[in-house]
Amino acid sequence: MELWQEMLRQSIDSGKDLVERFGFDKDTADRLNKFFHTRINPYYLSLIRYPGDPIWRQCIPDAVELEDTNAPEDPLNEEADSPVSSITHRYPDRVLFLITSQCSMYCRFCTRKRKVSDSTKINAKHIQEGIDYIAAHPEVRDVILSGGDPLMVTDYALEKVLSALRAIPHVEIIRLGTKMPCVLPQRITPKFCKMIRKYHPIYVNTHFNHPWECTSEAEKACGMLADAGCPVGNQAVLMKGVNDNADVMLELHRKLLKMRVRPYYIYQADLTKGTNHFRTPVRVGLEIMDKLRGHTSGLAIPYFVIDAPGGGGKIPLLPQYVLGRNGKDIILRNYKYDVYTYPDVEDETPQDNVVEQRYLRKRSNGRKSATPKMPTPSPEVVRVEK
Repeated sequence: MELWQEMLRQSIDSGKDLVERFGFDKDTADRLNKFFHTRINPYYLSLIRYPGDPIWRQCIPDAVELEDTNAPEDPLNEEADSPVSSITHRYPDRVLFLITSQCSMYCRFCTRKRKVSDSTKINAKHIQEGIDYIAAHPEVRDVILSGGDPLMVTDYALEKVLSALRAIPHVEIIRLGTKMPCVLPQRITPKFCKMIRKYHPIYVNTHFNHPWECTSEAEKACGMLADAGCPVGNQAVLMKGVNDNADVMLELHRKLLKMRVRPYYIYQADLTKGTNHFRTPVRVGLEIMDKLRGHTSGLAIPYFVIDAPGGGGKIPLLPQYVLGRNGKDIILRNYKYDVYTYPDVEDETPQDNVVEQRYLRKRSNGRKSATPKMPTPSPEVVRVEK
């Protein structure tokens, strides 16, 4: 048994553990564990500095979860885009492929509670169905392995999936969506890295939410992945009491770059049952993005996105940098709120065609999106106070 597997065996993973370690009321602990299973491995538990800190909030259950009953179990409507149980096929050329329901630490803000921690949801039959589906759809060139955490399976089991995908000629890119470098970096071993090199190009998207997670162990794990030829990106979730602060996000993303991890996304928290206490106003995310741009390297600035409820996909949001027009000139502001004018090139494309190109594209299921009314640009110059 490898070290990471032994550490998993030592995890807090029951209502009884919550009572004994954290003084939970037995009934509350059992209800919380039934609502969404608890698992906190010793490594991640060691990062907690005090009760209620940003690490605690991500892994220790809270009774407030039981009061949030109105949000959906499947906020992103993944099931509607799942031709087989292990595949979500929402975008034209890529699929999400779930190969396990297990994680080394169950995040209390998890958006896939309906499947994660339930071992009946993903099995060998489901995995084979996923491989068969991908093989039968030549438009799929990009496969994202997820779950649960795909690195919860053994190297041998993971290699079987990677080998099967690499045998499909139209699969060009494989991505691993894993939180292991953050929550259990001991999982990244020389043996694993040697195996992964055989199946490039492989990209890794990991998940750090707070600077305290950027430990020496995490840095070593990310460095090993980078040395193995895997570009590593980070997907953070914006959460109240965890990272809803520009200084915290700035420190996180600077540390990630030092660890050879490129900030990729900041997600607005999803509308998932039991997680609404984590949600922040969208304004908070926009203010954070405004305070990142210009104050640090562009390498450290991710996209701020909302994964649209109902299956609309990821929609990027930006602070307002284009303030308006003055004739042909575009009025812009920079990160210091200084205002500048840029002389635009006259557009020779008829406006009707622009509307058609942008808003009448057919979705993969053949439906057309609605055509919104295009606003008329104002000729006034909008001034911004510093």
